[in-house]
Amino acid sequence: MRLTLITFGTQGDCRPIVALGLGLRDAGHDVLMLGERSAAPLAAEHGLPFAPMAGDIQQTLEPGGALHKLMTEGGNVAEATRAFGRIAEENTEAWMAQLAEAARDADGIVFSGLTAYVALSVGEQLGKPVIGAGMFPISPTRDFPSALLPPMRMPGWANRASHAVINFVLWRMFRNATNAARAKLFGVAPRRAMWRDFPSLYAVSPHLVPRPRDWHADWLVTGAWNMPPQPDWQPGAALRDFLAAGAPPLYIGFGSMAGFDRQKVVNAMVRAVDGRRALFYPGWSGIDVSALPASFHVIGATPHDWLLPRVAAAIHHGGAGTTHAVAAAGVPSIVLPFAGDQFFWAGRLAALGVAPAYVPGHRIDPARLASMIAFAERSETRGKAAALGRAVAAERGVEHAVAAIGRYCAPGSA
Repeated sequence: MRLTLITFGTQGDCRPIVALGLGLRDAGHDVLMLGERSAAPLAAEHGLPFAPMAGDIQQTLEPGGALHKLMTEGGNVAEATRAFGRIAEENTEAWMAQLAEAARDADGIVFSGLTAYVALSVGEQLGKPVIGAGMFPISPTRDFPSALLPPMRMPGWANRASHAVINFVLWRMFRNATNAARAKLFGVAPRRAMWRDFPSLYAVSPHLVPRPRDWHADWLVTGAWNMPPQPDWQPGAALRDFLAAGAPPLYIGFGSMAGFDRQKVVNAMVRAVDGRRALFYPGWSGIDVSALPASFHVIGATPHDWLLPRVAAAIHHGGAGTTHAVAAAGVPSIVLPFAGDQFFWAGRLAALGVAPAYVPGHRIDPARLASMIAFAERSETRGKAAALGRAVAAERGVEHAVAAIGRYCAPGSA
């Protein structure tokens, strides 16, 4: 089959789609990925056909960008609506035109994140099967509230209602741009209701989020979608020597997060780490690593499946990809969420006892972070993390997703 994959977002959004594309290719399918430009090198490294899309997600996270306020003041639905609405207005027509051309001869479309209504529109007009690919659950359930709300305890009816409200807000902030592009490109009337009940595959561990019993039969929890292991990968001499020189260090990294109060975060982590050995991955943060103490060893992009089992605990932002990688490594997490679903994952890890209660990244201070590190160092926390790691590492998320896509996109399934 010929399949077109489309996503737009940070590295945490794009990496799982690259992993899925590789799994589909290895199963004998022809795959084209449309994605945010920063994913191009990863796709090229693995020989996955890739076309960059309009827009620059890193720019939206920087000061003045659409998502900057979320990084510095915390995530709330109203601010997210304004921020993502701007992204929709700037890019929807270009995305829709590009996907319509790319998927013309495809047997199916798999979409993720901000490209949902673009993909559903194109699939509808071309008569193609369309499958959602989620990095966090958005399908309504009584089991838990929307992942885009801070974790809270509510009755089942309120949980389900929260999904309906948030999903309506998401539709409303993309609706005008979606309908304008549909009218211009396809000459169709405005769509008033959002799409429902299309197949959705969640790149989520069932050990972190068990599949709700009240979900539609075509909403599946497959397990995380990880890049293939690199058995021949070797660290540079500096990293190898640092790891060999003492006890397992802390890992600190905030992935694609940018635009937050760097000085506040650096001050908190340096004082809270308090001389412990630490590996620091700057990512997109823009943090000046020259100011870090000698106990910090700065690293570049390093395979998580190699690195994380060699650390004592991981301080991170709670992105879905990093959350699953740390869980699979069997080490505790210390989560400083900034926006979006990061609060959901922070709450999930805390509920499992493998992380302390989270503190939002924009509110962190040395005392709070020191207390969180102490929780992660407890033997009980380490034991729970190790048990979770064994379970998550045994999952085969990409394989399950590839099999499901094969069923949904088989002839006559549209």
